[in-house]
Amino acid sequence: MSYLAYVAGFGVAVTAFLWLRDLRIFSRTGLAGYRKAAYLGVPFTALALLGFFVTAYAEAWEYLGLGLVLLALYLQGRVERENVWLHGEGARKRFFGSAERINDKGSRKRL
Repeated sequence: MSYLAYVAGFGVAVTAFLWLRDLRIFSRTGLAGYRKAAYLGVPFTALALLGFFVTAYAEAWEYLGLGLVLLALYLQGRVERENVWLHGEGARKRFFGSAERINDKGSRKRL
């Protein structure tokens, strides 16, 4: 297994992290853009995982596997999402997906 497999593994970890972050934001806000991103995160993570396995176990096709991982990351970034950070939240809150909850009446509630 070459060092490129570690790069592909890191790409899979990033893809899965972004999918879980979108899922967390959707569960807190219920916004349609994050719902779509959370649903599409499943096949994108699977595509990245396929790319990792191609990179790790098919030595002749390492670059094809890296291309699949990069394709998954690119497609995940293309999904349109709403802006949920309106009050100048810091990088840590954005990184972990700490968005304000939206109650049934549509107003935002700080937690």
